[in-house]
Amino acid sequence: MARPERIVDIHAHTGEGPIWHPDERRLYWVDIPAGRLYGYEPAADDYELVYETAGRPLGGTTVEADGALLLFTDGTVLRFEPTTTAVTTVAELETETRFNDVIADPEGRVFCGTMPGENELGELYRLDPDGTAAVVVENVDIANGMGFAPDGETFYFTESKAHRIYAFDYDRATGKLSNRRVLLETPPDDGMPDGMTVDEDGYIWSARWNGGRIIKYAPDGAAVDELELPARKVSSVTIGGPSYDELYLTTALTDGKRATEGDGAGALFRVSDIDTGGVPEFRSQIASE
Repeated sequence: MARPERIVDIHAHTGEGPIWHPDERRLYWVDIPAGRLYGYEPAADDYELVYETAGRPLGGTTVEADGALLLFTDGTVLRFEPTTTAVTTVAELETETRFNDVIADPEGRVFCGTMPGENELGELYRLDPDGTAAVVVENVDIANGMGFAPDGETFYFTESKAHRIYAFDYDRATGKLSNRRVLLETPPDDGMPDGMTVDEDGYIWSARWNGGRIIKYAPDGAAVDELELPARKVSSVTIGGPSYDELYLTTALTDGKRATEGDGAGALFRVSDIDTGGVPEFRSQIASE
């Protein structure tokens, strides 16, 4: 695998949630506690701060069917129009903590995980197109990376502090998850599995928080390749670019010291010409209030 290229050298506290927007040919990602949404344009090799949430944390994002973005904050889901910068509220969930990773499904629903609170663990919600939400997985100790197998019949979900990636049977018609099983379990002394993506061949690319790398897993959970980064906290990964042949990786600089977190901590990285292809993320279709 090619060496990672540092393309945006910011010092993000918790860079996360990279997602490729095919209409704009732009990569979006966030710095969670700062509430910042960034955009990077490969054609111009430049980035910008696109939006700030005025002191509210900003977890994951999805691309809507019409090209707008959904921004998942601290229980509120915002619709952001990149062309006009208009922001509206589309849904509010009864949760006391912030959102973390999110993903749209083929029918426009969004699976969205919440962080643990002071006295309770987090949950995985399913947000339906009409704006209603239901808890689909309870007692989650840091809900993280999600993805779908190419055949659309399996849903993957990461529980970071349990050091596990689960597989579920997925019903596209209803959005129901069933038959949860452990696909893989990572060593407790080797960081935690974080964000992830699934390529066109069904391989899972999982970021390793405090493990300094991403690991590529076969559909049966066997590790087949890995890539080290100059950052201890590798937080998430997606496949993008106009031809979906580039890996984009986010990292974190939680203590503000690159001397301990790694020379590239907080930066955005890219790996070009990978040996597999990606697929466009499904688009959310959440109605406005």
